[in-house]
Amino acid sequence: MGPQGAGKGTQAHMLTERFGLPIVATGDMLREIAQTETPLGRQVREVQAAGRLVSDDILAEVVSERLSGPDCAEACILDGFPRTLPQARLLEKIAESQGHRILVVEIDVPRELLYKRLSGRRTCSACGSIYHVYFMPSKKEGVCDLDGAPLFTRSDDHEESIARRLALYDEKTHPLLDYYAQTGRFHKIDGTGSPEEVASRVAQVVKESGSASVADN
Repeated sequence: MGPQGAGKGTQAHMLTERFGLPIVATGDMLREIAQTETPLGRQVREVQAAGRLVSDDILAEVVSERLSGPDCAEACILDGFPRTLPQARLLEKIAESQGHRILVVEIDVPRELLYKRLSGRRTCSACGSIYHVYFMPSKKEGVCDLDGAPLFTRSDDHEESIARRLALYDEKTHPLLDYYAQTGRFHKIDGTGSPEEVASRVAQVVKESGSASVADN
């Protein structure tokens, strides 16, 4: 767990490389299901076409089916679920029914560093390559190394948008921290430093817990 810019996606992929865990990403699964002609696929497609969010019941059905797969028998990383308390309670029921245990790791990053990470991203207007003015700058400021096209700041990466996204996290997702802290399965780690340093801290928690499920949200 952690807000935008905490490095959850990076750490999920590094956990996959280290432990061989599959990443169970609800966004990817919903896109795949929406392309099928099953009753669930048509339902998801209809909801998405209307611009609405998929209901918790549908998400729970999708996650439950995916977690029952053989590659998730030992462990997995949940990406994008749960994001709210009702979803967390649904996950508890799924985990209990399938014999999984839930481990929650919060990647703790100071708010000023989150702004720096999120606001510094630049995208090539031609090829879509990603740069960062602080951590991975282009050779020539404002210009893509690959094709010389101008770089731009995505609307999501402006400070006003970042503030709204972080406020939404605080409102909707942060309460999960309190919920999981009461369960004894919650671990907070320092999210500053290099991705490798953070990965070592996450891996240590996973190894010490012997957890059968790892959640990324």
